[in-house]
Amino acid sequence: MPSFLTAVSLSLSLLSFLGSAPLVSAGSSCVAFDINWNLLVFGLGGADYNAGTKDTWSSGSASEITADNRPPFDGDNVTCYLSQFYNAIYVLGADKSDASSVYIYDASAKSWSKQAVDAGSLDTSNFDAILDHDTNVFYAVSNAEFFSLDMSSLNAASSDKLAWNDVQSTGFDSSYKPVMALAQNHIHFLDVPDVDEGSAKIFVIHFSFMQPDAQSYGSFPKAHGQAGSIFLDAGVQEEFFFIPDDGSATYVINVESNSTKTMAGPPTVDTSAFYFASPDSIVQISSAGDVAYLPYDNSSDGSSASWATVQSLASFKPSSSASSGASGTGSATETATGGAASASGSSTDGNGASGRMAGAGSAAAALVVLALSALML
Repeated sequence: MPSFLTAVSLSLSLLSFLGSAPLVSAGSSCVAFDINWNLLVFGLGGADYNAGTKDTWSSGSASEITADNRPPFDGDNVTCYLSQFYNAIYVLGADKSDASSVYIYDASAKSWSKQAVDAGSLDTSNFDAILDHDTNVFYAVSNAEFFSLDMSSLNAASSDKLAWNDVQSTGFDSSYKPVMALAQNHIHFLDVPDVDEGSAKIFVIHFSFMQPDAQSYGSFPKAHGQAGSIFLDAGVQEEFFFIPDDGSATYVINVESNSTKTMAGPPTVDTSAFYFASPDSIVQISSAGDVAYLPYDNSSDGSSASWATVQSLASFKPSSSASSGASGTGSATETATGGAASASGSSTDGNGASGRMAGAGSAAAALVVLALSALML
C-alpha cells in the first residue's frame, strides 16, 4: 500500500513532467496552401497536417505531415506565406527563441529548414508583412518604416545569412496599425488615417513609390481588420480579401475592376485568427483551433456563399486547456450556429495569432487528487 510520502513523490514527479512538457497553443497556428491548392495547417495541437484540396474537406481525416526541423510554433504572431514559383511555405514568428529566422517548408519534398536572418532595425515583435509574388521579396512595415527581405529562389535554407533592409519611411504615423494586402504587385493599405472608407493607399513595389492619392474600390468600412491576397492558378493576384475585426462581413476587392464584393462574415469573430486564400476558398483558423472556409468563385458575386467547417481537421483541434488562460484584449466569439459562447485571449497586430500557454491548473489538480488518494489509503 503506497504511503503518503510516496504519493507526494509521485505527484511532484507528475508536476515536474507537466511543467516541462511543451504546451502548444492553437493561437500559434497558421494555414497556407501549396501550389496544388492542398490546405496545409501548421502548429495545430503540436502537429502539422495536409487536408488536401477543397473537395475532400467535408469528410475523412487530414494526413499528418509533421517532420523534423520544424519550428516550435510557440511565437505570439505566427504567419505563413506561399512562394508560388518555388512551392515553398515561409513561416515567420514561429520560434520565440529565434524570432528573426525564417523557417522554410518545402511542400514538394515535405521537409523543413531554418534560414538565418539578420533583423537589423526591424522590430520582430511588431511588424506586418506581405510576400511579393513576382520578386519573392518580403515587404514589412514596422514602426512606420518599410523593410524588405529578399528570399531569392529559396525552397530550402541557404548557408548565407539574409538580412532585412530598411527601405524607406511609409509616411504613416507610428500609431497606424497596418491592414495590408498584395495585388498586382502593389501593397494596398486599408484603414489609413485621412483616407475614406472603400479606399486604399497603394505602394508600388517595383518603384518603391507610395501613390499620393488613394484609390477607391467601392464599399467597405474604414476599420482595422485582416487582409490577404487571393491567389490565382498562375500569375499575380488581382484580388484580396478584407475581414474587419468585428467579423461583420468578408469583402473581396478586385483591383482590376476597382470593385468590391460583400460576402458572409467568418464563423468565429476572432481578432487573433489567421486567414489564407486559394483561388476557390478563403480559410480561417481561429485561436481555438477551429478551421473553416468560405467557398469562392471570382465569376460570382458570392452573396449566397456560406462558411463551412473543414471536417477533416476537426478531430485535431487542441483541447480547451491548451488554448486558454492568457491575459490580454483579444477575443473570440463563435457565430456559425448563432451561439453566444466566447473565449478571451491575447492578440497581436497583423495577420498572425497570439500564442497562449496553459496547463498549470491541470498539474495542480493531479497533485491534489494523488495527495487525497494517499490520505484515504
